[in-house]
Amino acid sequence: MSINRIQVGDRMSQAVVHGDTVYLAGQVALSAPGASVTDQTKAILAQIDGLLAEAGSDKSKALSATIWLCSMDDFAEMNSVWDAWVSAGNTPCRACVESPRLASPDYTVEIGLIAAR
Repeated sequence: MSINRIQVGDRMSQAVVHGDTVYLAGQVALSAPGASVTDQTKAILAQIDGLLAEAGSDKSKALSATIWLCSMDDFAEMNSVWDAWVSAGNTPCRACVESPRLASPDYTVEIGLIAAR
């Protein structure tokens, strides 16, 4: 079974396709560092849409998501963006956890996703 790596870097690939499964690296808001949780979540979900499209998939095929928040106080704010983004009737299983530190203090949200193709 082939493995296709997307946006390959020295440390990691942003997505890996193995068979009919797409694995995304944890995504942070590269275009919105330091922005509000709402703006970071919107930016991340746009990145996820782009990566899924590049892999031949879309959000309606999302299987599982993991969301890291620096503070669970931001849970409702992040969910307001998430709820508007997910494909109705195709919501993935999901975990959301508090992690007081992400890769940079400029990021308060990180989302990882696995999808079918």
